[in-house]
Amino acid sequence: MAFYAGRVILHPAMENPTLVVLTDRNDLDDQLFGTFAACRDLLRQPPVQAADRADLREKLKVASGGVVFTTIQKFFPEEKGDRHPVLSERRNIVVIADEAHRSQYDFIDGFARHMRDALPHASFVGFTGTPIEKADANTRAVFGDYISVYDIQRAVVDGATVPIYYESRLARLELKESERPKIDPAFEEATEGEEVQRKEKLKTKWAQLEAVVGSEKRIKLIARDLVEHFESRLATMDGKAMVVAMSRRIAVELYRELVALRPAWHGKDDEQGALKVVMTGSASDPLDWQPHIRNKPRRETLANRFREAKDPFRIVIVRDMWLTGFDAPSLHTMYVDKPMRGHGLMQAIARVNRVFKDKPGGLVVDYLGLADELKQALATYTEAGGTGKTALDQAEAVALMLEKYEVCRSLFHGFDWRPWTSGTPQDRLSLLPAAQEHILAQDDGKNRLLRAATELSQAFALAVPHADALRIRDDVGFFQAVRAVLAKSAAGERKTDEELDHAIRQIISKAVVSGEVVDIFAAAGLKKPDISILSDEFLADVRGMPQRNLAVELLQKLLKGEIRMRAKRNVVQARSFAELLEQVVRKYQNRAIETAQVIEDLIQLAKDMRAAGARGEKLGLSDDEVAFYDALETNDSAVKVLGDDTLKAIARELVTTVRKNVTIDWTIRDNVRAQLRVYVKRILRKYGYPPDKQEKATQTVLEQAEVLSAEWAIA
Repeated sequence: MAFYAGRVILHPAMENPTLVVLTDRNDLDDQLFGTFAACRDLLRQPPVQAADRADLREKLKVASGGVVFTTIQKFFPEEKGDRHPVLSERRNIVVIADEAHRSQYDFIDGFARHMRDALPHASFVGFTGTPIEKADANTRAVFGDYISVYDIQRAVVDGATVPIYYESRLARLELKESERPKIDPAFEEATEGEEVQRKEKLKTKWAQLEAVVGSEKRIKLIARDLVEHFESRLATMDGKAMVVAMSRRIAVELYRELVALRPAWHGKDDEQGALKVVMTGSASDPLDWQPHIRNKPRRETLANRFREAKDPFRIVIVRDMWLTGFDAPSLHTMYVDKPMRGHGLMQAIARVNRVFKDKPGGLVVDYLGLADELKQALATYTEAGGTGKTALDQAEAVALMLEKYEVCRSLFHGFDWRPWTSGTPQDRLSLLPAAQEHILAQDDGKNRLLRAATELSQAFALAVPHADALRIRDDVGFFQAVRAVLAKSAAGERKTDEELDHAIRQIISKAVVSGEVVDIFAAAGLKKPDISILSDEFLADVRGMPQRNLAVELLQKLLKGEIRMRAKRNVVQARSFAELLEQVVRKYQNRAIETAQVIEDLIQLAKDMRAAGARGEKLGLSDDEVAFYDALETNDSAVKVLGDDTLKAIARELVTTVRKNVTIDWTIRDNVRAQLRVYVKRILRKYGYPPDKQEKATQTVLEQAEVLSAEWAIA
């Protein structure tokens, strides 16, 4: 990069250009700045670093010359949603982006747009070892086709790096086949179609996988194998190892197991010990993590120790740190126990391919089963000399984008969305309810818009930074904003992985000044209701909304949320209301009844749910007792003859007996379940419950017990 900068500065056609060297991390900015500062004779001038946004703007207002270092985050307007001011109209400005596969794709309202608004006529050159080719992020689409390709194969042939070898030492996950469907069933629930909530659900799924990967038995297994494997490696070749763990918890526990096997590897301070964990953290983390949490200077001390081949610090355990931009030539083995793929996987394994003395190659030891991901990544990043197919013809991408743009425009035919580009943030926010109503009034309008806006977003991502793409970016932002609020109200809508990858990055954030996710209640001019109350005042507000279809969506969303909450307390009641809601919604979707009648039906259902929530007080039962009372099929004529007092007595005794006998793991212990069945049936017989109804009632009572027992077991 420094040599390129030196050549372009001296080229007569450039007329003393200004170079902007761009990164997305402060440590990378400092590292590159140090390299360029050592080459000031080559650059014919000393490089400078922008301290903040104001300093960057001053440094870019020069008439010519200059080598300015900055992070992309400094290209940001004063207020969220504002346009970035133009800093220079000059054409002899060259932006050199390092790690160009990151942070370069949001042309709607992100850093990529702000940078181009600030420097509209600049040229952009990207440097990266792992360009991305995805539906929503394509490095070649942003920077143009490859100028020069120097891939892994060429580097090995030239002797610039050593070959990377792969060894599978799969440490099987402790997971019964019968248990797999039970892993985080909440992840399969409706996520309201809203991107942020779906991200939280994905985090939940990751947490569940982390619990399986990081089970005590499996960590002990890996620790024993790693010690044996690494010591046999050291017997034939001196060097170091990096262990990549899935989480900080696993990293700490693996360290504990390793030092239990090899106490001599432990060191009390940073200057001692053969084994260390390098990770971030804070004072709020668990006490046993604190010895592994260090500030930046202490981590740098460890980095220098690890780079020094003769230093006894031989094994480092990491989660994310040191996987990119960190070189230790003597590192020859990487133990991977973390899901990785694509450019992230390639960046990580490249840590072991540095040339060092007589090191014949680097070894990647796979404990998790990443062979397929590794093959795909190698296929992507070893097309020597750029002989692979060019990422795309941008003209084709632009044509596709314009085609999808016309589809979205046609869905908004007759609707004026000009305030989106010319109005205030409040104008933009108030435009959304009318836009939703316009879409919902059309036949299958919501699904058509959700699909069309997604396809347009993907096509737009491939077409930028073409002038035609930049011309329509505000309209794309509008379509995405409407899609976001419609998707948020679309309970149960599942997104594809590709949608998840780009959902947040390309979503327009101009709609709200503070940048929060658009709230569909606020957008509709309603106070956010207390979902457990659904007050008459709120229901009256909904009844009076001019946007009738939007009112249906809001009520449907609220009621589904309330039913989900009730399912955690009262299985029978939640099931009953879910069936009633489904009937009303089906009529609405089939257009069998008028929208006004649907609203009335939904409001009545809300009132019935509210009334059901107050039944316990009338019956003289607690919430738990009401749940078991409902499980007894009290509406059945054969059961009713027992009388209300008897049924209430059964419910109370069931709660007392079941609560006394549940443990945390009772649902997976057959003997405990069998004993509970005996207790329940004994109580039912005691009070004369109809024999032909006892089996079904017992099943329902146990099902009800499952949803209540988690809090009982820890109470």
